[in-house]
Parts: sequence; C-alpha cells; structure tokens
Amino acid sequence: MSCKPPEWNTEQVGKWMKENGFSKYVHLLCNEHNIDGEALLSLTEYDLRTPPLEIKILGDIKKLSLAITRLRKEEGQSSEQINGGSATDIRYLRSWRTAQHRPRERLESTDSVGYTSEDNDKHRETSRRNRRKPKFKREKSKTLISFGYFITALLLTSFTMTVVHDKVPDMNKYPPLPDIMLDNIPHIPWAFKVCEAVGIILGTILCVVLVLHKHRLIILRRIFALTGTVFLLRCATMFMTSLSVPGVHLRCSGQIYGDIWSKLARTLEIFVGLGMSLTGVNTCGDYMFSGHTVVVTTFNFFVTEYTPRHYHLLHTASWVMNIFGVFFILAAHEHYSIDVFVAFYITSRLFLYYHSLANNRALQHDEDKRTKIWFPLFSFFESEVDGIVPEEYEWPLSRPLWLKYFFDR
Repeated sequence: MSCKPPEWNTEQVGKWMKENGFSKYVHLLCNEHNIDGEALLSLTEYDLRTPPLEIKILGDIKKLSLAITRLRKEEGQSSEQINGGSATDIRYLRSWRTAQHRPRERLESTDSVGYTSEDNDKHRETSRRNRRKPKFKREKSKTLISFGYFITALLLTSFTMTVVHDKVPDMNKYPPLPDIMLDNIPHIPWAFKVCEAVGIILGTILCVVLVLHKHRLIILRRIFALTGTVFLLRCATMFMTSLSVPGVHLRCSGQIYGDIWSKLARTLEIFVGLGMSLTGVNTCGDYMFSGHTVVVTTFNFFVTEYTPRHYHLLHTASWVMNIFGVFFILAAHEHYSIDVFVAFYITSRLFLYYHSLANNRALQHDEDKRTKIWFPLFSFFESEVDGIVPEEYEWPLSRPLWLKYFFDR
C-alpha cells in the first residue's frame, strides 16, 4: 500500500485485514462500521470485546489486537497524531509503553486490554473483596420472622380448608372424576396413614440434621420461607376451584361449618392436628394441590441438600421414601393424580429456584429486582448469607463442667 495507515480508506483496511488472516471480520469492521485507517489505529482490545463490534472468539480478539498494536508501532505515531488526542488511545498507548518494562505475564493479564494502573488497582481491590471469607450469620430475629410467616401460612391454610369444605360438590350429583392412576390402583384403606408415617420419618431425619448442623438457623429460615410460600399457593388453588371427592369411600358433605365460630374452631383443630389423619383430622375439599406431597417432598429435598454428598445411602433412602409416600397418597385415593403432580412440581421447582439464587451471589444480584417482586422475603432472609452453606456440623450443647474436668484430667 502506497499511503500510510492513518490515510487508508475502508477498502485498504479490508485488504490489510485479509493479508493478516482476518477476512471474516472485513464485513463487520469495514462495511458495517466504516473502520478506515485512522479508526483502525485507534481500536483497542476493549473495543473489539464490547458492543457494537463484540467479537466472540477470544483468540481472534487477541490476534487482531496484537496486529493493530504492531501496525501502530510500525507507524510510530503518537495517539494525538492518530485521532486528535482521543482519551481512549492516550490511555492505551501509555499503558502499552509502560508495559514494555514489565514482565510479559503482567502485560498479558492487565495492560493488554487497555486499562491503566488505576483501573488495575481497582480490579485487584475488587478481587480481594471477593476473596474475603464468606459470611453466614445466624440472625435469630430473621428466623423468628420466618417462623411467624410459616405459622401465618398454616393458619390461613387451615381456615381455607374449612371454607372449601362447605363448598364440596354433592357426591351423588358429582361423582369422582376420571383419573388414570386412581382408576387402575385399588383402594388401600391404610395407605394414607403409611404416607404420614413416611413424612414423620423424613421429618425426624431432618430434625437430626438441623440439630447437628452449624448453620441450622439459616436452614430453618429457608424451610419456613419455602413451606409457608407453597402453602399460601395451596390456599389460592383450593379457594379458586372445588373438585368432587376423588373416592367414593370419602364421606364429605357441605355446609357443616356454617357460622364463623364453627369455622374458627375447625381451623384450630386442623392446625393443632397438622391436618393428619393420624391425629384424627379428616378434611375434604382440599384438592388440586396435595399438602402431604408438599411436606414429604420438602423434607426429602432439605435432607439431601444439607447432608454430606457422600451419604449416598441416606439420600437414596430419602428419595425412596418420597416416591413411596406419593404412591401411598394415590393408593389411598385421597387425592387426584394431578394434585400430587402439581404439588411435587411446584415444591421442587421453588426449592431449586430459591437455592440457585441463594447459592450464587452473581445470580442473586442479577435477579434482584425480579426476586423483590415475586419473592420479597428472599432478599430479606438471604442478605447476610454468602453462597453455598458449608457442610459444617457441631454438637449444639456444651459439655457439663464435671465432664470437661474429667477429660481435662
């Protein structure tokens, strides 16, 4: 080429790029963005990485940046001669010249992208902050608030179950709906009690995990927040639609809790008995969303999440109990198949969504606005928790003084 690089037009820039092995970017730089010689010499690696150019291949970014740097060096012009004193070029050329007296590793890791030493200091300071020890505060007050939220959700659920009981369709007029599972599984009278026994076993295992886990209050907050939220969703589904009873063995009749005092008394009975048939509580109308499936699934997910990864036997047993618990609900003909499916899906998805955000601080910040809208309690409960809760265990009770003295001796 006869003229100097700063005097090149877009066609000459394209020819130079083809000669240096960058043919596939000729259209992007020369045709779409009108990069002539003067603009080419002012390009930095940062320009190539970011919009509007935004080249995706890292190797091509590095090679093209080095080729432009060599061209600029051969031309021997200062940044003021190239583009009239552009702040971007002054910063780039100053950092490039300074880097000639530094080790090659520092050149490649910092200044080759066009940052000044001040930018690098800020980057190092940010890295130090990111490497600080994660915080996992106990925050008893937040745990009490989450417990209050959970109790409120249970009371509201119990009251809703009482209200929908009055709306149960007449079995003689509205027989059980067709269901592919219930129509093919014979009714087993004792199956529902077995399901509740499975829930008690899983709940006991989870209690042991909570007692021994060092960060038990964080886990408790998450149990209360997630379970309370799922049960509030259950209230909505029960109140919106009333289905006919799923089995002819269920003796349900509407309008037996007519006045408000009868409803409140029944609400307290369901709440104290935890809605379990083992405690003598039998409910009707709470279909569309199986509460027993919610509880068994929640216990299973928390047990498998907060126990060591190498406890394969425990995790397998937990999942087997979860699956059998769901099966026994269907075998008892206490819920439709859609009840169980919806309950399992919503409970598991909400658990995974919550923990994905809680375990990844970057996602938590990116989703901050949406989480505040759809799950406002999340930002409040997780504000002092950094990342994945570690597998740390401790004995919660201190040793008696006489025992401590004995071992010290």
